[in-house]
Amino acid sequence: MQTVDSSELAILRALVEGTVQTTGEDFLRSLVRNLCIATNVANGFIAEFTSDKTRIRSLAFWTNGEFIDNQEWELAGTPCVDVLAGKLCHYPSDLSKIFPKEEGIESYLGVPLQDADGHILGHLAIFDERAMPEEPRLLYTFKIFAARAAAELNRIRVEELCRQSEQRYKDLFDEAPIAYVHEDTDTRFLAANQAAMRILGITPEQVPGLIGSSFIPDTVEAQQRLQLALKSIEDGTNNDGVVLELRRKDNGQPIWIQWWSKLDPSRQYMRTMFIDITERVLMEREQARLQAQNLYLQEEIKSTHNFDDIIGRSPALQSLLNQVQRVAQTDASVLIQGESGTGKELIARAIHAASPRKNRPLIKVNCAALPSSLIESELFGHEKGAFTGAISKRIGRFELAEGGTLFLDEVGEIPLDVQVKLLRVIQEREFERVGGQIPIKMDVRVITATNRNLLAEVAEKNFREDLFYRLNVFPLTTPPLRERLEDIPLLVSFLLGKFAPKIGKKITGISAQSMQRLQSYRWPGNIRELENVIERAVILTDAPILEVEPEQLPAVADNGEKLTQTNDASLDAVAKEHILSVLEQTRWVIEGPNGAAQLLNLKPSTLRYRMQKLGIDKTNR
Repeated sequence: MQTVDSSELAILRALVEGTVQTTGEDFLRSLVRNLCIATNVANGFIAEFTSDKTRIRSLAFWTNGEFIDNQEWELAGTPCVDVLAGKLCHYPSDLSKIFPKEEGIESYLGVPLQDADGHILGHLAIFDERAMPEEPRLLYTFKIFAARAAAELNRIRVEELCRQSEQRYKDLFDEAPIAYVHEDTDTRFLAANQAAMRILGITPEQVPGLIGSSFIPDTVEAQQRLQLALKSIEDGTNNDGVVLELRRKDNGQPIWIQWWSKLDPSRQYMRTMFIDITERVLMEREQARLQAQNLYLQEEIKSTHNFDDIIGRSPALQSLLNQVQRVAQTDASVLIQGESGTGKELIARAIHAASPRKNRPLIKVNCAALPSSLIESELFGHEKGAFTGAISKRIGRFELAEGGTLFLDEVGEIPLDVQVKLLRVIQEREFERVGGQIPIKMDVRVITATNRNLLAEVAEKNFREDLFYRLNVFPLTTPPLRERLEDIPLLVSFLLGKFAPKIGKKITGISAQSMQRLQSYRWPGNIRELENVIERAVILTDAPILEVEPEQLPAVADNGEKLTQTNDASLDAVAKEHILSVLEQTRWVIEGPNGAAQLLNLKPSTLRYRMQKLGIDKTNR
């Protein structure tokens, strides 16, 4: 049996849970809406063909987050022609090139809705302005719920026919794709359709007088479920469908059904229907088993905290990880502050990985890397024609992160006008695309990070005070490497294991003198600078024991004593001297592959900001 990953299982669950409580037109609308949301597609509809099969009439039409009035259109010149032939029709891209009438539509997926006799009743379709790559499991899931939609459409027609003819109702009852049973209040069968007999493993001769409760296994849990189910009928609360475990009459094999039953007005008989969910239950059990096994293995091979790439045992780091573990279980906004190179993004990823949202996406936005004119569009998306160059609709990062986490790195770089809109999104949990007018609800956790002092930025009117307090619900500070020197041996060991095989060298350790140099250095560039130093040393060495030469750490002498640092020296003075030395080395070239920003592993904008803050100016040299 094929396993189902968490995202596929989430689609199945969303569609089932979104439709089991509805029937008729409400069901069709609920199915279309939930199918579009679960598959992240903008448009979808359920439609039926007119009697002459030349036109299509929609029964539920969802587009861009809302239902529109039902429509009717000509079949010719549309991809629906293939569906009428009884085939699944999938155009992953370039739909408008094949069908010019479908201007602006990139992709289409449609499947026929057939009754028990194979007659085409209509079709279920989704389409989008984006490409829709072929995914076999998506197509399989789509077929499953198309069959469910066909069953519901058939059921609607059955009800209409029942009012016209009792005999016609009986024929359709027997052929219905959903299991139906008429029984008395002691669960004694009066009638059962073909689907029910097929699921239960019984013949028509066995139906009259058969006791429904006899299918329930003699276990405490199964019997308790049955009693709760029967009580729900008396109370009139059997709306969500009760899951029951049964045993087939013919071979004793276990099956699971989702079961609905309702007393008739005389309260002497029950009208019951159920669907076979055995495959789903078995898949969920296997999924749970694999998840439990995976969790157990992770707990065995990891230490105190279950964070993959965070290396160290220093008190400063352990204190931070304790806070991470506490806040991860909530939806509180987190502001991560710290110097550049201290691993703020790793902390954001650790929060997401330990949160209930871990199976949903973590979307990252580097606010400093985006031109100020594009940040709004990047965050919220835009509609086609919203501005010059907006040739098609764009989905923003907030929509991509739906149900998950959005990580805004370098949040202090966001312009003031966009800060206003970001504040509104966080407060009201909704936004509009640039050029759009329809509010889009969102369920996204926001984590932000910055190496700036945002309170100072607030004081200088560069950052909104109200936004700061919205983001700073739970502040975290990543410790600089100089405050966790005891972690340097672990970090060096990790980095040697990372770089040596990549470069093709076999290095078994590092000399004691080199380790002393590393632990005596103040590390203004933090872990990022340590990575660069180790990688350069690995490239230069030919010996199995790594040596970090004094010139690679300009602030450390051969004997390990600090040359440019004293116990009273400030970090700003050390950082200024380090940046100046690199600028002199690059002849004050900041950008480019050989520029100072590249050597310091900083963004050019960040380097210029630090130069201004530290008073570094070439004209003063």
